Amino acid sequence: MIIRNNLSAINAHRVLKFNEWETDKTIARLASGERITKSADDASGLAVSEKLRTQVQGLRQAERNTEDGISFVQTADGYLNQLGDLLQRVRVLAVQSANGIYTAEDRQMMQVEISQLVDEVDRIASQAEFNRFKVLLGDYARTSKTASMWFHMGANMHQRERVFVGTMTATAFKLKENGASESLSTAAQANDLIGVVDEALGKLLKQRADLGSYSNRLEMSAKGLMNAYENIQASESRIRDADMAEEMVRFTSGQILQQSGTAMLAQANQKAASVMRLLGRD
Repeated sequence: MIIRNNLSAINAHRVLKFNEWETDKTIARLASGERITKSADDASGLAVSEKLRTQVQGLRQAERNTEDGISFVQTADGYLNQLGDLLQRVRVLAVQSANGIYTAEDRQMMQVEISQLVDEVDRIASQAEFNRFKVLLGDYARTSKTASMWFHMGANMHQRERVFVGTMTATAFKLKENGASESLSTAAQANDLIGVVDEALGKLLKQRADLGSYSNRLEMSAKGLMNAYENIQASESRIRDADMAEEMVRFTSGQILQQSGTAMLAQANQKAASVMRLLGRD
């Protein structure tokens, strides 16, 4: 029997210390809900999960970007719908004025309304905005060098698509020439205006068809992005998140080991008392 080094106490202390470390790790996992709370827990798992986390966050924002794009397209289409109603009314007046039974004074009255409708086309085009961006003035036309309307629809660089919206002013529709509305002073001019309005309606309807296609594509993209977001989030969760039931089992086991280790350390420290009895000292 030796007293200089209490090896039983040293062994019990070592085991107790390491059990406390493991219990502390388990408590950290239970408190955070994460299996990996620091790089030492799982270095390779941390690296993979951080990449997945980056992708998850990028996909979620890309989906929001796509929804913003849908809002932009729907706003532009709403303004075009108003312009379509105006153009239809201009065409009706042109058809009416092309009839030979009207006098010059009659056509002058029709001209007043058409001029107002044409000015309204320009007013709507100039005031059509989305987040202060002018939508219908040609800034986003295919021929523009001046601006681009890009929707970033992915989590990574260059994953974006461009939307084009043409110029939708009275001049672009050929309803104005040199700042003045097309004239209805004769039946022949009214007849010509019918053709002009038909071309304008064709241009407007082509643009609305494009916007409808953009909207459908954006909706499909949003669904795909949300699906990818969900699946990658699940993958990241399997690596990073703690299994609470498993961690609770570890915590309970660790507590038992700590309690028994503390008890054994106390017993080991009592061995000195038996040496004192051997020496005749109570």
